[in-house]
Amino acid sequence: MYEIIDGRKVAGELREKIKKEVLMLDSKPGLAVILIGNNPASQIYVNLKTKMCKEVGINSYKYELDKDTSQEQLLELIDKLNHDNNINGILVQLPLPKQISQNKIVETVLPKKDVDGFHPVNQGKLLLNEQGLQACTPRGTMKLLKYYNIDLVGKDVVVIGRSVIVGKPVAQMLTNENATVTICHSKTRDLKSHTLKADIIVSAVGKKNLVTADMVKEGVVVVDVGMIRDGDRLCGDVDFENVKEKCSFITPVPGGVGPMTIACLLENTLAAYKMQRGEKFGS
Repeated sequence: MYEIIDGRKVAGELREKIKKEVLMLDSKPGLAVILIGNNPASQIYVNLKTKMCKEVGINSYKYELDKDTSQEQLLELIDKLNHDNNINGILVQLPLPKQISQNKIVETVLPKKDVDGFHPVNQGKLLLNEQGLQACTPRGTMKLLKYYNIDLVGKDVVVIGRSVIVGKPVAQMLTNENATVTICHSKTRDLKSHTLKADIIVSAVGKKNLVTADMVKEGVVVVDVGMIRDGDRLCGDVDFENVKEKCSFITPVPGGVGPMTIACLLENTLAAYKMQRGEKFGS
């Protein structure tokens, strides 16, 4: 019998914890969110982040820029926010317009304010297993596994997807917890041969029904990071209805990893606030 990994429940508890910590501070952490253009999905996501900030007591500053904004204009704004002591975290909503280099923008945000965890310095700290700001979706994935007491030591884990946003960082986090990790991707030959051996599967591709029941073994743990709009509903990479019967644990879409991403963004903002004041922050 499978158990649902309830991301909404875990995210709600994490937000409550953050809210209590923020109440104890002598000032409020500040998060700046920059949105370029009018991508409807990005606007919904940014508005949700603003709402969640208010819920936990974090000051939210939203900067909405025209889709024709130049790279130089965006860099000027980031430089200003880098030097603003009221801003502890800076998030530039992706994707960016074609005239702007994502790598250049990511590298310009100060590592100590990089609440997305994308800066090379923070990625390097993750590689070295040192404390730093970590990418929110992978961090949320790890928190779910920990919450449900899913043992990682020595387990065979297959991560499907190699993006710098999810696939690579979550693979490193799993390795840091002593799992044995295989990264699969679009060039992998015979994906099924890898997933059938896996004790845990983390899929972060964005392709409907990529993982089917014949690709998983009995008792597997499945974490579905994919998010695809299918008509008027959302689905993930995993054929949930058929795969779940073979699982010990599985995340739904929506309601699995998604809520954890924003909760971990709030946690990163609080962590950045503490770091900038020379304080330690927990895991």
